[in-house]
Amino acid sequence: MQYEAILYDVAAGVATITLNKPERLNAFDDQMLGEWHQAIARADADRDVRAVVITGAGRGFCSGMNVAQEAQGGGLLRTEQTVVHRRRTLRDRVHPIPRALIQLEKPYIAAINGAAAGAGMDMATMADIRFASSTARMGMTYVRMGLIPGDGGCYTLPRIVGTARALELIWTGRLFSAQEALEMGYVTAVYEPDELMPRVQAFAARLAAGPATAIQLAKKLVYRSTQIPFDEHLDMAQLAMTIAQSTEDAREGPRAFVEKREPQFKGF
Repeated sequence: MQYEAILYDVAAGVATITLNKPERLNAFDDQMLGEWHQAIARADADRDVRAVVITGAGRGFCSGMNVAQEAQGGGLLRTEQTVVHRRRTLRDRVHPIPRALIQLEKPYIAAINGAAAGAGMDMATMADIRFASSTARMGMTYVRMGLIPGDGGCYTLPRIVGTARALELIWTGRLFSAQEALEMGYVTAVYEPDELMPRVQAFAARLAAGPATAIQLAKKLVYRSTQIPFDEHLDMAQLAMTIAQSTEDAREGPRAFVEKREPQFKGF
């Protein structure tokens, strides 16, 4: 499959999706959104892919919507669009990505290499884990455009940094540094620019080499358990553990431990 607005690469069980419009800090358009969605679906369907990394080309991660286009009357805000059209545009062009990620059970990791603003930060917030370059800056800048987070940020961000901090970031639209992102728990680690991708790829490869069924079941349990009572969580854990215990990986782990060697997980 050929892409123009993104790059797609698979190595060591890790699919890397790179947003590839560096001349505009990877601001997205319909083409990028469509290819991005297709790449997520492709990685999800590929049994050889066990982890997915999302990053940006050049000095930006993703600057969200193309503000210059919007200012000229194009894009989502073009004047001839009705309220119904705008709602459907968001639903049909942008929201397929977060909806696909809801279904993605494989680890999805963001390598924030540069600016992540507005919808670009929303897209980073959808990742399970985020790592950042020391030069990266982030911001929920929707309010500067008179808008609200439209891609799920009002749902996902409070679950990462807490309600009060999320509201402060959304209400002010201020930019903040990678170090502040680390301090508030938004990113897991901060690396120098030339170290970011090697570190993230190594982390993703480690997950890809692990017991895929257990990793994916654990991800599902973590997300579902934010919405259900503890007793229901335990019921789900029983079912998930029964599945995990039935895999070959569940036998390989104890064997490797006894034999004092690294386990060779097969993913089933």
